[in-house]
Amino acid sequence: MHNIPITTRSAWAAGIAAAVLAVPAARAQDAAANYPNKPIRMIVPFTAGGPTDALARAIGQKLGERWKQSVVVENRAGAGGSIGAEFVAKSRADGYVLMLTTAGVVTVNPSLSPVNFDTMKDFAPVALASTIASLLVVPPSLNVHSTKELIALAKSRPGELNYGSSGNGSASHLAMALFDKAADIKVQHVPYKGAAPAVTDLLGGNVQVMLIGLSTVLPYVSSGKLVALGVSSLKPSPLAPAVPTIAEALPGFEASNWLGIFAPAGTPPAIVNKLNAAINDIMQQPDTWGTISKDGFEPVPPNTPQEFGKYVQSEITKWARVVKESGMTSN
Repeated sequence: MHNIPITTRSAWAAGIAAAVLAVPAARAQDAAANYPNKPIRMIVPFTAGGPTDALARAIGQKLGERWKQSVVVENRAGAGGSIGAEFVAKSRADGYVLMLTTAGVVTVNPSLSPVNFDTMKDFAPVALASTIASLLVVPPSLNVHSTKELIALAKSRPGELNYGSSGNGSASHLAMALFDKAADIKVQHVPYKGAAPAVTDLLGGNVQVMLIGLSTVLPYVSSGKLVALGVSSLKPSPLAPAVPTIAEALPGFEASNWLGIFAPAGTPPAIVNKLNAAINDIMQQPDTWGTISKDGFEPVPPNTPQEFGKYVQSEITKWARVVKESGMTSN
């Protein structure tokens, strides 16, 4: 070998290196081409029967039909979703363990309390699946009919109005904390153990305001028992098209929940991309929404794993600031 010219020797070494590097890439492509060849586990970090569980089962059924492999939904609840997320973070990164979760688990929980995962290091974002808008609602007895009127009333009676939430650190708590800051008002927080008792007290006038998932309160708006002042998404909701956005009164305001699918970090990009393409296609099919729109789910445009990852990072930054500025805790 010492007689081989330097240039030839370098080219030979480079060729060997390229061939060595090509082996894992080829294996990854083969893995994606053969994926899936066994059942997939879809982890939902909440109890069975809720909206997140319903969406997971709808997507799982469609994936199973498409790939002729079963998708088994597993509910691993606890610690506000962190137990299920930790399980996925520590699972084998081969595409056979996925997680469908709400935004709070991966973007808010790490700011509220210690968790055993790092969202941006331990997960591979796969796809944003859906959003869930919230409605800013008040009882008719408050006699306000727009977001601007509510803000004016709150400023004229600082600290006198109360808002209900599903509990400390819940999506409804975070949304109203953001609203308070954006509107430069002070409405007192009253946490409840779940949405149902909070809405009951809102209907009774014991609290005056809530900003909570659209599907939870839309029936009361339709019956005239509550007044919808605004929707938390940047665009009007197709489920309540007559309700203006809060952003019309507070430019840029957005506090929508969302659901997305993640895999463990290190999952081969070819498999992540295959999952992403399938999920995007499923979420664009009209019949997907037939059984889940009642839960307030709204479609989103097709998105890449990279776009979803950037969105997740922006959400982590946004809600970490809200938690810090409000002094919020999960207790």
